[in-house]
Amino acid sequence: MRALVLDGDAGIDHLSVVDRPAVEPAAGQVAVTMKAASLNYRDLATVESPMIKGRLPLIPLSDGCGVVSGVGPGVRRVAVGDRVAPLFFQDWFGGEPTAAGLSTALGGALDGVARDQLVLSENGVSKVPAGLSDEEVACLPCAALTAWRALVEGGLKPGDVVLALGTGGVSIFALQFAKAAGATVIITSSSDEKLERARALGADHTINYRTEPDWAKAARKLTGGRGVDHVIEVGGAGTFQQSIQAIRIGGHVAVIGVLTGMVKDVNVAAIFGANARVHGITVGSREQFEDMCRAIEAKSLKPVIDKRFPLEDAQSAFRAMRAGEHFGKIVLTF
Repeated sequence: MRALVLDGDAGIDHLSVVDRPAVEPAAGQVAVTMKAASLNYRDLATVESPMIKGRLPLIPLSDGCGVVSGVGPGVRRVAVGDRVAPLFFQDWFGGEPTAAGLSTALGGALDGVARDQLVLSENGVSKVPAGLSDEEVACLPCAALTAWRALVEGGLKPGDVVLALGTGGVSIFALQFAKAAGATVIITSSSDEKLERARALGADHTINYRTEPDWAKAARKLTGGRGVDHVIEVGGAGTFQQSIQAIRIGGHVAVIGVLTGMVKDVNVAAIFGANARVHGITVGSREQFEDMCRAIEAKSLKPVIDKRFPLEDAQSAFRAMRAGEHFGKIVLTF
C-alpha cells in the first residue's frame, strides 16, 4: 500500500510516498481503505516541528474518510462496507478528557491516516453522514469537531454573537454551526475576497484586521458596545488579548490554536475584570463526534473545501497550508 511518510528530518521536503505492507485486522480491529484525507494546521506544525525527529518515521494526518474493508473476530460496531471516519483520539470515547485519552492522537502520537489502508480498533472509528462526499467527511474529525465542541460546551444559544478569527477550517465550521443554531457571526480575515466568501456562507459582519488592526474594538462596536458572547480563538498568543477585549462581561473564549505563537504576556486583570470564561479545546470525544454528525445530517451542512491535491502531491498541499492560501479546508485525494 502507499503511505505518506515523514522520515529523516522534520520539514515538508522530507515527506514522501512509499510502499508499506498491508496489515490484517486482529480481534476487535477493523481494516479501513482510505478514500480521502484533510490537512489541519496541527499537521503542518507537527511535520515542521524539530521535536518530531525522535518519533520518525511518522505517517501524518489525523482526518480522513474510508470504507471498512475487513474486520477481525468480535467486531460489532461496524461491518464491511460501512463508510467511516477514524477518530482523532483513538481512546477518548466520552466524558471528560484524560491524559491517557489525549495521548492517542492520530498523526502525532500514533501513525496517521495518509495511507491507502489502516488498521484500528473498532472503537476508533465512527460511521458518518450519508449526505456527504468522502472528501467532505474527511474534513470532520479535527476541524469540525473542534468548532462543534467549542460552541456546544460554550453554551451557544440562538441570538448569541460569535466572533470567529480567520477563515481556516475551524473558523468556517464555527460559522456554519453558529448560523445553524441561530447565532450572529462576525468573522475576521486579512483578505477582502475571503470576507466576501464568508458573507456568502452567512457571516453577518466581517472585519479586515489589516485595515482595522484594533479588531476587538470593531467587534464591540458591531454589538453596540456590549461585546461578543463567544470567540473562536485560533490565533494564539498574538490575538488572545484582543479576544478578551472583544467579549462581553461573562463572555466565552474558546482557545484552540497557536497561529501567532504560544507564549506572550497576559493581562490577567482584563480576564478577571471581564469575568471571562477561558476554555481550552483539544478536538473532542467519539460521543461528541457522533452528536456532531447527527447535527450535520439534520441541518444538511456541507464542509467547505478550497483545494484538492492527490496523495502524491502532498508536499504542495502542506505548502498551501503554510502559505495560508485556503478558505476552509485542504484535502488529499486517494
